[in-house]
Amino acid sequence: MKRIFVGAVLVLGLTLPADADVTLKQTTGGKGLGISGTASATTYIKGNRMRSDVVMGDKTQTTIFDVDAQKMYIFDSKKKEADVWDMATFGAELSKTVDMSGAKASVKPNGQTKQIAGRTAAGYDIEVSMQSAMGGSKDMTMTVTLSGPTWIVKNAPGSADYARFYKAAVTKGWIFSDPRGAKAQPGQAKAMAEMYREFAKLGGVPYESQIDIKPQGEGMLAGIMARMGGVSTTTTTESVDTASLVDELFQPPADYELKQRQ
Repeated sequence: MKRIFVGAVLVLGLTLPADADVTLKQTTGGKGLGISGTASATTYIKGNRMRSDVVMGDKTQTTIFDVDAQKMYIFDSKKKEADVWDMATFGAELSKTVDMSGAKASVKPNGQTKQIAGRTAAGYDIEVSMQSAMGGSKDMTMTVTLSGPTWIVKNAPGSADYARFYKAAVTKGWIFSDPRGAKAQPGQAKAMAEMYREFAKLGGVPYESQIDIKPQGEGMLAGIMARMGGVSTTTTTESVDTASLVDELFQPPADYELKQRQ
């Protein structure tokens, strides 16, 4: 269930030049399905590449998203190896189990504001729902709904680059969670991706998000969903930096063994 938690992490003044890089430092928490506690995360964005470092106890899990190369790398600080996913192939397989035509997304301003990390954030209520076949089985169709308030700092540092990355990634069918977990919960993975795209449309950076993830099904599946319950996550941005980032940050260390996954 840590894969769900790490995937949720990836939820996230003056307009910047188009080539600015972005570093976001965040705190994330979650509960449900055996998830509890908080973790610190750092997200780096440079063009169509993103890196997420999530610290859990004495281990750091790193995920690198290279949209142009269609590669995702996942590794942790305890091993000298990295899993490599061909996202063009994986995305095509995942799309077979998710009904994108039935996807629904709603983002509405709620009229509230909040001070977060020294900036004024505007409140929005977001709801995204997605139908999918659980575990790839067409006989186990479920609907996943993500909903809750998010707080956006309009024209915050990094806004243009944040939006550009997520729009490019979701357009190519990307997800932002561990592909192994996404195979079992494709609707949730795709719903999260759509949520990030909706954030990108708002013209700012999400400084706080409180998202409830609820699965629903019919017949026998309804009982399974009831026992599983939902997941709630909270992500808060503590700082945003626009200093230049080196290319090496978006590659696995040179001495790591690369393992192809599918």
